[in-house]
Amino acid sequence: MRWASRFVYCSEYSSQVRAASFRKSEPWAPQRLVRKVVYAVVRAGGRQEKVEVGTIVTMDRIKADKDGNVELAAVLLVDGDKITSDSTSLAKIKVTAEVLNNLRGPKIVIQKFKNKTGYKKRQGHRQELTRVQVTGIA
Repeated sequence: MRWASRFVYCSEYSSQVRAASFRKSEPWAPQRLVRKVVYAVVRAGGRQEKVEVGTIVTMDRIKADKDGNVELAAVLLVDGDKITSDSTSLAKIKVTAEVLNNLRGPKIVIQKFKNKTGYKKRQGHRQELTRVQVTGIA
């Protein structure tokens, strides 16, 4: 008899859960804002960087013009749903950036050692870097 009473209780509970899960959803749904995405992949110091307007990028040292601006070569352009990767079309695209400052990267220590010969060599390196902010993609 106990088993039967538990079974009834469980079936009543499950019917309540089922009824709660099948309730109608709200009549309104939140509106999604559609933002037009414009970004470019540029060649920057032997690497490629994905940039948008306002992005700050640290790259290998490059020289700026007298106004402190730099033009970067685009490899790919995404403008909403339109993707441009053709080299003739990309030649017309200009990605301009403003040089914020020149700096040096962290010190890297290179050590060489050969056992039993007394050979030891120590060398350091700091990469010259430039920090730029993208001002326009046109």
